[in-house]
Amino acid sequence: MNSVVIMGVAGCGKSSLGLAVAQQLGLPMIEGDDHHSAESRGKMQRGIALADADRAGWLAALGLELQQHPNGLVLTCSALKRSYREQLRQASPGLQFVYLDISREDAMGRVAGRGTSHFFSVSLVDSQFNTLEDPSGEPGVLRIDALQPLAALQAAACRWLMTKAPH
Repeated sequence: MNSVVIMGVAGCGKSSLGLAVAQQLGLPMIEGDDHHSAESRGKMQRGIALADADRAGWLAALGLELQQHPNGLVLTCSALKRSYREQLRQASPGLQFVYLDISREDAMGRVAGRGTSHFFSVSLVDSQFNTLEDPSGEPGVLRIDALQPLAALQAAACRWLMTKAPH
């Protein structure tokens, strides 16, 4: 099975769907947020958006994780820009992406609802949407509505991934 990135802006449900997909497919899951540097986490806590330079080491670390799991992996990663997705694709040929599409308002509500349990500041949701380059139409991308129930998202993602699995 190829690896898959569960992607989208903050608050779209990457972690919840990633865990559900990993459990159903019997694959390991890597939480992309766990690989941010302390400096990047600090910036985000203070409401400072990350620049490409801040993300470079993070994307390289995620690429290594993909390479270390040749039998498949579920990775959660915002992957907001096409260049970020291309970097991950280079690390893992055949990489698939499940894009959780959500409105700015719904993402804001979800991130605000986290309270202090997450390092990501609600003030950064706008910057995520400003950075996002919609991956719809790129090869190996499934776009799904992030507001569907988790079970429906899991079923759609797993069904699609199973049709993409090399035989």
